[in-house]
Amino acid sequence: MDPRQPPLVSVVVPAHNEAQGIAKATDVIGGVLDGCGVRWEIVVVDDGSRDGTFDRVAEIARRDPRIKGIRFSRNFGKEAALLAGLAHARGDAVVTIDADLQHPPALIPQMIEHWRGGAKVVDAVKRSRDTDGVLVRLRARVFNALLTRLGGIRVENSSDFKLLDRTVVDAIARLLPERRRFYRGLTEWVGYRRVSLPFDVAERHAGEGKWTLWKLVELALTATISFTSAPLRIVTVLGFFTLAFGFVVGAEAIVGWARGRAVSGFTTTIATLLIIGSAIMISLGIIGEYIAKIYDEIKARPAYLVDGQVGIEPAPQARAAVSAPEPAVTLPAAPMPPAAAAAQARDLRVG
Repeated sequence: MDPRQPPLVSVVVPAHNEAQGIAKATDVIGGVLDGCGVRWEIVVVDDGSRDGTFDRVAEIARRDPRIKGIRFSRNFGKEAALLAGLAHARGDAVVTIDADLQHPPALIPQMIEHWRGGAKVVDAVKRSRDTDGVLVRLRARVFNALLTRLGGIRVENSSDFKLLDRTVVDAIARLLPERRRFYRGLTEWVGYRRVSLPFDVAERHAGEGKWTLWKLVELALTATISFTSAPLRIVTVLGFFTLAFGFVVGAEAIVGWARGRAVSGFTTTIATLLIIGSAIMISLGIIGEYIAKIYDEIKARPAYLVDGQVGIEPAPQARAAVSAPEPAVTLPAAPMPPAAAAAQARDLRVG
């Protein structure tokens, strides 16, 4: 960062079918940044929208070159959109914020002040969710509580509304190779000095929410598998439970036989098979989730594919690779076998 000019702050805005409100979102965020005494850019990542979101972003970018846009070839998910935004943002600090303005842009100046004070990560923490329905609040509470207890990372009341220093951005976007990501967990995992700022979730100003129950379950599975092996220990617990159950049933059968009582074999057998079978299926399911994640990772497919962009400059690494290609590698010749060498020598003498 050049000390002679104000720092550059990038704002990453993931968007999916936000054509109705993306113009207002960029106007509000840009107006807040104008009062912060910084240079700024807004990077909108269109996550496979079908309502013309990217066309609206391109139209805005023609009027203001500080607005930039990236369009995915399809819907890859919010986590991929956040990764793409971090990878293309050029700022000394990067703010991630939702396009629906439920994350209040008015909090950005305080985030910048804490960053200037030395914080590497500024977390915006939800103080209340009064604008959400009862079911939404309940499932969010269950998700956060489970991940906090199982994963060992603090995500209770956390959000994707954060400010990250360039050091943290580079660590998350370039040093962590995993493809199925959980952004909130990664920002917690990397550490660094952090500050928390509470905020109240605002009303959505346009459009409708994109999170469904199934998407939240998928995110919960990804987050849990990425940050903890605790579910695998459940398999061991189930094994001990079925073993103890087997001992109890076996002891009861032996005692009944010793006393000359007839043992109800059908009921006992069915109950035992159901319990053991259920434990086996649950165990296979848990192990299967981890194997599926390993499979996804070793395929090494990109986290997203870009179908179009506006105002985005090539990354410095890409420009360096184009301007200075790696030299071709010449492999040394394999040594000639002794028999072939002798035959070649005879041919030379004859010639």
